[in-house]
Amino acid sequence: MSANVYAVSKVVGTSKKSIEDAIENAITRMAASIKNLDWFEVVSTRGYLDEGKVRYYQVTLEVGFRHEQ
Repeated sequence: MSANVYAVSKVVGTSKKSIEDAIENAITRMAASIKNLDWFEVVSTRGYLDEGKVRYYQVTLEVGFRHEQ
C-alpha cells in the first residue's frame, strides 16, 4: 500500500443542461490544468431560476489530486 498525499480543491461547475453536465464541466476544466486527479465529492447542488424556470445548475465539488513524489 502506498502512502499517497492528496490536496483538495473546491470548485463550482455550471451547466444549462443538467447536474451531471455541471460535474463533467468542472472535472474537465480541472483536468486541463491539474495532474493526478483521483476523486471528487459533491458538496452541494443548487440552481439559478429565471421567471420560474431553471436556467443553470450549479454543483460544488471537492476534487482530490495526488501530489507527485
